[in-house]
Amino acid sequence: MKKITLLAILSVTLALVGCNTVKGVGQDLQKAGEKIEGAAKK
Repeated sequence: MKKITLLAILSVTLALVGCNTVKGVGQDLQKAGEKIEGAAKK
């Protein structure tokens, strides 16, 4: 029972970390796109 609980906690933790990483990459790409768009308008 303890192994199952530990495995469940680890799985949830990894899922949350993964979501934050994907969100961060999306924000970085958005900022890069805005800079490229700004340079193109000049």
